[in-house]
Amino acid sequence: MARETVRRHRAPGQGALDRPSKVRLWFKRRRNLARPAAFALLATVAVGAAGFGVMSAGGLRLSGRDTLDRGHDRGSFFGDGIANLGAKAGLVVREVTLEGGRHTPPELVREALSVRAGDSTLAFSPQEARERLETIAWVESAHVERHLPGTIRVSIKEREPFAIWQRDNRFAVIDRQGRVVATDNIRSFGRLPLVVGAGAERGAAAMIDLLRRSGEVEQRVEALVRVGERRWNLKLRNGAEVLLPEGHEAQAVARLAELQAGKALLDRPLLAIDMRQPDKLVLRPPPPPPGSQPPQPEPPAAQRGRSGGRG
Repeated sequence: MARETVRRHRAPGQGALDRPSKVRLWFKRRRNLARPAAFALLATVAVGAAGFGVMSAGGLRLSGRDTLDRGHDRGSFFGDGIANLGAKAGLVVREVTLEGGRHTPPELVREALSVRAGDSTLAFSPQEARERLETIAWVESAHVERHLPGTIRVSIKEREPFAIWQRDNRFAVIDRQGRVVATDNIRSFGRLPLVVGAGAERGAAAMIDLLRRSGEVEQRVEALVRVGERRWNLKLRNGAEVLLPEGHEAQAVARLAELQAGKALLDRPLLAIDMRQPDKLVLRPPPPPPGSQPPQPEPPAAQRGRSGGRG
């Protein structure tokens, strides 16, 4: 009799388990709202993951191969998903600012950044943009930041124009390390030292610094000419040429400064001043003008006396 009572109490319980609970009924009725809610949650997580502050060049990387090249793999599915969610949540590029780009062509900067208004901010890789910027000849270093929701900030440190390099009748602006930074509009860079010849760009800095300490010698030099990629000649403004000894340029320039101060040597009408031999200075005068008669040597005094007696 007791056992039957227990059965009668279980029967209603089992029926209750067969029916959906109120919670399940609530979720079932709101199934259509679940996907938009999950989408919003993922977008919030994406914004939160990216919102630690400024995403600098050394900052967050969404994927190992995150690049803006539309023709290549843009990284993992997770990285693409986050970027797409961020874009749908309003994280798109709206502004790009540039500081320090005085000589760098703007079109090269745009190509290196490879980003347009409306692109996903999270898909933009500051590190890869910085690496592309630093392949531009003018750019010594670059710093790239992305600021949420949609600003890209670029700061460039440019190489300084140091000299003009002439080789095979072609001219280029070089920096102190000898890197070519420009080949067009050479005159727009003002008066820069001129270095000539193969290899002149590599050793120009040391020679230019040496001349700048020499006072009046520098003022009379028009160009530094590299000879055989091993030594230097100084081409003066008056057309003369000074042949410097290999490996002893500093001593030779110092001696030139002394000779200029004491004897105005560099202002004389000379064809060349040869200093290649130690402790010996060879002066080469220009050739006589065409049609002029070379000076006749004077006869000895005894011969002049005998000639006068017969006359």
